[in-house]
Amino acid sequence: MGIIEVKSVYKVYFNLKGDTGRIVLKDVSLSIEANEFVCLIGPSGCGKTTLLNLIAGFEKPTRGELFFKDRQIFAPSSERAVVFQEYSLFPWMNVLKNVEFSLDRNNLSSKERSEVAMKYLDLVGLSEHWNHRPNLLSGGMKQRVAIARTLAMQPEVILMDEPFSNLDEQTKSDLDEEILEIWKKDRRTVVFVTHSIDEALLLGTRIMVFSSSPGRIVGEWRLNGKTRDLMSTEMLRLKREILEKLRSARSGKIGRRI
Repeated sequence: MGIIEVKSVYKVYFNLKGDTGRIVLKDVSLSIEANEFVCLIGPSGCGKTTLLNLIAGFEKPTRGELFFKDRQIFAPSSERAVVFQEYSLFPWMNVLKNVEFSLDRNNLSSKERSEVAMKYLDLVGLSEHWNHRPNLLSGGMKQRVAIARTLAMQPEVILMDEPFSNLDEQTKSDLDEEILEIWKKDRRTVVFVTHSIDEALLLGTRIMVFSSSPGRIVGEWRLNGKTRDLMSTEMLRLKREILEKLRSARSGKIGRRI
């Protein structure tokens, strides 16, 4: 059994009266092993972020069950941390204090919190900027702080919801490379939502493609041990396969009413 188990999960959002609803996820099942880097890709509105929220414990399934290490998921936990699209930094705190904030519940001394925070700021290349406020940082640097704060929590699973989508292409590419290197060093389990096939091929040990809403898993590729050269013959072949599957996925119906 994997570290995360999703079993026959449905998610329906009902209207205020509760008599009609939209099926967002339909009979989704998957197993994620420890230390995997799983990329979820699919058309907009297919339920990728919804699935991430269910794994995080922010929402509950309409039907089906989710488990973390054989324990059913009912609520959020520091064992499963989330990196959002928005940076969610406290503007009145400097970079160091923003990272330390995630450690307030760890029963660490002030010195220990500072040492742990600096360790992860150094890992994301921001140790020299520890005393800066967020307003002095670029978008990419802010997201690095958010990643350092998440890593400092030492979660077993990191859930990333298109964390670099608001950044320019060069910054996004740089951060993709950095998060891959961090994962190689740190070896946490990562579930990563993206719209980019190239990003999924660069980062993922497994790529899962979702259909249009209601979201279902319609394709899966394992990349363990494969070259990360996106211009290689193998990667170009995989990109064509995934693109064709996405085109097929987009041809489905968008949102079915019940």
